[in-house]
Amino acid sequence: MKKVFYMGDIVEMKKGHPCGSNEWEIIRLGADIKIKCCGCGRIVMLPRNKFSKNVKRIIKQNPDNIKTT
Repeated sequence: MKKVFYMGDIVEMKKGHPCGSNEWEIIRLGADIKIKCCGCGRIVMLPRNKFSKNVKRIIKQNPDNIKTT
């Protein structure tokens, strides 16, 4: 099953950031994904496949992207 991510989602990564936070906000999507640390504001770009492997869970979804059935 393929994970679906949207801009503005807050995700938890498997490895924590040196600042102590492991929560990241997705700020750009594409072949590479740009994420911003919620603790210190550091911005990191990862290839999509590496990002998908390192995501533990989606903590909070952007309310604009939640689909209702």
